[in-house]
Amino acid sequence: MARHFAIGDIHGCSHALKVLLDYAAPGSDDVVVTLGDYVDRGPDTRAVLEFVINLGSQNTLVTLRGNHEIMMLDAREKESWLRPWLQYGGEATLASYSPGKGKAGSFSDIPASHIDFLENELQPYYECDSHFFVHANAKAAVALEEQSDASLYWQRFGDSARHCSGKIMVCGHSAQRSGLPLDHGHSICIDTWAHGGGWLSCLEVESGTVWQANEAGEKRSFNLNEMENIDRARIDPQS
Repeated sequence: MARHFAIGDIHGCSHALKVLLDYAAPGSDDVVVTLGDYVDRGPDTRAVLEFVINLGSQNTLVTLRGNHEIMMLDAREKESWLRPWLQYGGEATLASYSPGKGKAGSFSDIPASHIDFLENELQPYYECDSHFFVHANAKAAVALEEQSDASLYWQRFGDSARHCSGKIMVCGHSAQRSGLPLDHGHSICIDTWAHGGGWLSCLEVESGTVWQANEAGEKRSFNLNEMENIDRARIDPQS
């Protein structure tokens, strides 16, 4: 039976992503679900997109859309969005596409395959028998196919009621600076602030196992039901 591995907001942290997938080691029959926000803020958006695009040829991969992909594409098409996007991490994205030392990157330096991926290969949500996956959030009383963009891509994570489908929600978007996922039982946020010195998290939803890696190449794992007993000072890279 296929397992489902959800990966939180990557934000340009290519080294953490590579270490994490090697550590969690999903099999070829398993499903890897990336929760969006591949771009912006972190050191190497270009390498992240290249890696994720190639990952689809090796694993069963579901790529969700995040609000930062929306901002990036809007900035490419609308001048009024350019400054806000640059302020929210876009400068780091363009820098990763720099054509040479000392040269600023631009949209013209981004490969067409990367733009095509962002425009055409990202999904609003995904669901399996027991869980559903979104970037940001979902209104509890609204069916997945009827969720608004505001909920799926922008709404902050909170302790709302269980979704009407009865399934457990797995999301990112709301950075948990503790370095630990936030688990309400019926909803789990696994954005653990990879770009800010925290961890990139991968959750196997069937077992509750969490694997984590950071840009320094450190890694650790634990189960969701063990988090109350974790010594945060021992595992938090900021301590």
